Amino acid sequence: MRFLLLYAVCLLSARVEPLNDCVLILSLTMSAADIAVRVFLKLEPEDFRTLQAIELAMTKHEYAPVNLIPKLANLNPEETEFRLNRLEKQGLIQHWTGPYSGYTLNMAGYDSLAINALVKADILEAFGKPLGIGKEADVYDALTPDREQVAVKFHRLGRISFRQTKRKRGYIAERLHTSWLYQSRLAAQKEYEALKLLESHGIAAPKPVSQNRHVIVMSLIEGAELFHYPELPDPQAIMNEILENVRKAYQEAGIIHADLSEYNIILQPNQHILIIDWPQYVRADHPNAEQLLQRDVKNVSKFFQRKFGLKTKLKDAVAYVKKAATTSLSELR
Repeated sequence: MRFLLLYAVCLLSARVEPLNDCVLILSLTMSAADIAVRVFLKLEPEDFRTLQAIELAMTKHEYAPVNLIPKLANLNPEETEFRLNRLEKQGLIQHWTGPYSGYTLNMAGYDSLAINALVKADILEAFGKPLGIGKEADVYDALTPDREQVAVKFHRLGRISFRQTKRKRGYIAERLHTSWLYQSRLAAQKEYEALKLLESHGIAAPKPVSQNRHVIVMSLIEGAELFHYPELPDPQAIMNEILENVRKAYQEAGIIHADLSEYNIILQPNQHILIIDWPQYVRADHPNAEQLLQRDVKNVSKFFQRKFGLKTKLKDAVAYVKKAATTSLSELR
């Protein structure tokens, strides 16, 4: 494995003790990814085998039974107990006692497994600063072994209630039993699938690099969400570019974002847009495709009208996206 140079933005004062001595303090001041990055180089092969054993057991159990972990990790009970205590002190797993004794992965533990897989695959070599921390994902910048800057997105569906997640995400609502771990992995798989489709049709979205578990590696995201900008040099041109990409996604890639708004459209330094956050996308033949497409277009047009005074007829904008009329972008003014 290549040497992994991992560094994180320091969120603690110089007086804070090492991680093993202050897990509680770190858990309150650092994100899960920060903890995973901080302890990564301390982890040994037996630690990863133990984490993988807990992950595997969690496919059938909410908490991995203690007596099952040694078998899945292929470690003797004494070694397993040592690894479990070590991983708990590092903030990667959590012990639970109820009808039986078990362990569950923390977000940082799941992050560690994904990071390890991406490092072993020569996808990642260095971590940098957080680019964005949201309700459903954390995004960090990073470097590949070729020193290319990329964005690393950690899906975090466990931050919102399972009921709310199932209501918003159709691919989850079909499942009777899901954990935050499984939900987050499904979200990453679905978004990665969308990004590959979008890339193949030249649509303004991040370029996919790799995906493992709940983590996606993609091209670097530069700029800020539209809602951050009090002024734009040419609002009409930017709105037109958004609608053009919505049209291409619908007509050429056959997909609809299904949650488009000023919060997931990035305006880059070159004044071109990038549409992000695709895990909830639907196919053009989805039963609710018409409704979701109209909602996406409506959200965009309402934002530009409210913020920049642009008046666009919704039916004309939708007609342009669907190619149901001879409407051109210039006629949307």
